Amino acid sequence: MSRWVPDGSTVFADEPTKGSRFLALVSHTDTTHAALQAVADAQARWPDASHHCFAYRLAQGTHRTSDDGEPSGSAGPPILAMIDGHDMVDTTVVVARWFGGTKLGVGGLIRAYGGCAGRALDAAPRTFYVPEVEIRLSFSYPDTSAVEQALTLHDARIIESNYADRVTLTLRLATTALHGLQESLRDGTAGRVQAIASP
Repeated sequence: MSRWVPDGSTVFADEPTKGSRFLALVSHTDTTHAALQAVADAQARWPDASHHCFAYRLAQGTHRTSDDGEPSGSAGPPILAMIDGHDMVDTTVVVARWFGGTKLGVGGLIRAYGGCAGRALDAAPRTFYVPEVEIRLSFSYPDTSAVEQALTLHDARIIESNYADRVTLTLRLATTALHGLQESLRDGTAGRVQAIASP
């Protein structure tokens, strides 16, 4: 079964429901930190919303939902159900609601939040999910140029860096590119730099 990830971030404005407005932000988030940052971004973008309900699903299976003050189970779980129903991973959906004066009831909220999330996912550009691996590198400064060339060649993304007595990098790259990166590092640094899979 194919799995998908959002191609960037997308904002979707749904039709009002009994006066309440709903806006959704769909984001590609491949870590818990990135998912929570997407939530914070939505809260900063729409600070006047009554609620910022969300769900995320990461490729390794981690997930979380929040009803943000709505009745329990009426917002976050329906959003997650839509993410799963669209076969999406590394995906965060935040649905902001502006209360319009008419209570929707739990059933109405489930339909409104789930429906908005589903239509937002329908509208969001997406691409195939490519399994990735996280690795760590530690090397001395003279090897920096060779390491940078290898990382560029194999599309490795630096997600954390530390420059002390030695350079330590945490990277993510496609699992299928790992062997090639290891070879490039070995050849470019005469075996001094090795890629170690993160625990």
